[in-house]
Amino acid sequence: MSKKNTPDKRGFVYSTDPNFRFEEEVGPAAETLPPAQQKLRVKLETKHRGGKAVTSVENFIGTEDDAIALGKSLKNFCGTGGSVKGAEILVQGDQRDKVLLWLLKNEYKNSKKV
Repeated sequence: MSKKNTPDKRGFVYSTDPNFRFEEEVGPAAETLPPAQQKLRVKLETKHRGGKAVTSVENFIGTEDDAIALGKSLKNFCGTGGSVKGAEILVQGDQRDKVLLWLLKNEYKNSKKV
């Protein structure tokens, strides 16, 4: 039995309309700004994390693949784990100084610690 209505990214699971079809969101592909034009903010977060500290890099403008690549480079430099969620890069621990050092060394000149 095939599924007529499969879930989409917006959370819709089922419709009572037999002719209902999900429309794919088609938009222009986001281009990644050059490092010199990125205005990244580095800050420490502990909310909703059980008291654990996480260094957050926000305001990345670009494709998801580029954000993942930047996150991987930052995690490798700091020697810790982390993740990328949307335009936010999370690095485990209080790594603000190391992350800012790496960003400035790699031409992210408009980056600052908040």
